[in-house]
Amino acid sequence: MDQLSRLNELPEPDATAEFLKCCGSHTWAKRMATSRPFASPEELCARATDLWWSVESADWLEAFRSHPKIGEKKAAAEVSNQSQSWSSQEQSGIASAAVSTISELARLNREYEEKFGYIFIVCATGKSSEEMLAILKSRIGNIPNDELRVAAAEQAKITEIRLMKLLDSLS
Repeated sequence: MDQLSRLNELPEPDATAEFLKCCGSHTWAKRMATSRPFASPEELCARATDLWWSVESADWLEAFRSHPKIGEKKAAAEVSNQSQSWSSQEQSGIASAAVSTISELARLNREYEEKFGYIFIVCATGKSSEEMLAILKSRIGNIPNDELRVAAAEQAKITEIRLMKLLDSLS
């Protein structure tokens, strides 16, 4: 049995738990579980994106809380060990960062959170600490409504990457 078939055949509560590893919105995860079966990984990702853009902004904020701040290990919300591990892998570019870069990221993370009310969300996979810092600097001047949509788009990218990791983990 292939990985997608395994995901399609999980009981709904188990599938919801698996989807929560990919995106911390309970509404989105439940809707994904009830949207099965998926015929292909492409259909899985397309449905994930469609559902993501159909949920409320409160659901986006819930998902954001499942991520640690850039440069930190612990998310505000309780998350699975798998989700925590994926966050660490995604932020691996921070491991070799200069102390000054880490310090600037921490300072701007605080400023961003004070301004917008949620942590800075960026698809960190493959990005260096300097790239993440530049992105943070470029986005901190956004107006709140625009930034929320930018952060949601970053979450959608993260979710797609994690869905592929999820399928790999089901082998």
